[in-house]
Amino acid sequence: MQCHSMKKIAKHKLVNRDKLVPQLRFEEGTENWNELEYGEVYKFKKTNSLSRDKLNYESGLIKNVHYGDIHTKFSTGFKIDEEHVPYVNSDIDISKIKEEDYCQEMDLIIADASEDYNDVGKSIEIIELNGEKLVAGLHTYIARPDPKRIVKGFGGYLVQSETIKRQVKILCQGSKVHGISKKNLSQVVFKIPSFPEQQKIADFLSTVDKKIQALSKKKELLETYKKGVMQKIFSQEIRFKKEDGSDYGEWEKKKLGELTKSYDGTHSTPKYTVSGVPFYSVEHLTANQFSRTKFISKEVWEQENRRVKLERNDILMTRIGSVGVSRLIDWDVQASFYVSLALIKSSPNFESSYLDQFIKSDFFQNELWKRTIHVAFPKKINLGEIGKCIVRLPENAEQIKIASLLMALDDKIHLVANQIEKMKEWKKGLLQQMFV
Repeated sequence: MQCHSMKKIAKHKLVNRDKLVPQLRFEEGTENWNELEYGEVYKFKKTNSLSRDKLNYESGLIKNVHYGDIHTKFSTGFKIDEEHVPYVNSDIDISKIKEEDYCQEMDLIIADASEDYNDVGKSIEIIELNGEKLVAGLHTYIARPDPKRIVKGFGGYLVQSETIKRQVKILCQGSKVHGISKKNLSQVVFKIPSFPEQQKIADFLSTVDKKIQALSKKKELLETYKKGVMQKIFSQEIRFKKEDGSDYGEWEKKKLGELTKSYDGTHSTPKYTVSGVPFYSVEHLTANQFSRTKFISKEVWEQENRRVKLERNDILMTRIGSVGVSRLIDWDVQASFYVSLALIKSSPNFESSYLDQFIKSDFFQNELWKRTIHVAFPKKINLGEIGKCIVRLPENAEQIKIASLLMALDDKIHLVANQIEKMKEWKKGLLQQMFV
């Protein structure tokens, strides 16, 4: 797809940076880009302050865009029929909402705050509403464009460009939570081309997004399929056979603490070093990314290693925040980990690859849920409570067959996930080169 589509774009070339032209542009693009301030292109409209507890996904007269969904799930080009958008609860008075304050197609909805410095000002552009009523909620701005300056579909990509994001970062305020005011946002400088070139860019990047969305849907379907397979396997609706065709024996139910020992990690935040021994935390498991890590000195690791040693075939599981995310350590490892993780030691009593898959199942996750302290923030589960969770254990030979099947499905999911990341990186490169 990439090579075929790129034929429509002029080849890379050095450009005179004194001229307002991008590094990479369509053959039709011959004119310089115009420089305008955000406030010259967009005017801000009123939003509401409805929090999540004022919204539902069942029914209502109008829908509401929550800032958290802009950060996590909505597409750049927002089409209401393709997104899962909550309704405003029926007991909320909507009579005071002016018609002009309802979202319109071409509006930008901007998240004005984020804990992540890189996500301040993250925006979506409304492409299709299909006659539905939509408002923007807590921690958002609505920016309505001058249709004489910008074409539908272009604005959402324009505000993703590195030039715009850099300016937003400079103008944002706050330490723990970063935010940007309408006044500061209005000062951000845009550089935009002619209408025909705007349309070409919007159409091309929309095609890239459709490819990413298709891959994301494929990943979601694979994950749903795997979940269904797990449910049938661990409820014993599906059983494997021995090589001679005979049945395996009955499954046992054991408390995890009867099968192995569990340990927590270091309770104090260590002094990090530029290089050394990797130090794992919750984020490594939730992102399934272990190549990017902080480091501790080998001396600190050796002290911690006397108490608990992380080894191949052990399992790490989150016990604070996103409780119950697990990862089998299937590589030779020298690493330490934080108290937010539980180390479940390997044992002859089970196949580690099987236990890791069982931990991911609804059966074990429900056990964790019952024992998690939900009133705490962040929520957590005590180490002793993890040992009380029930594990369903077939014979080791059947464990191996079950794990092999589920890990093969994981491989397919990871393959698609890698394709998605590569497409996102490609899109990021395009945004850097196709805008001034």
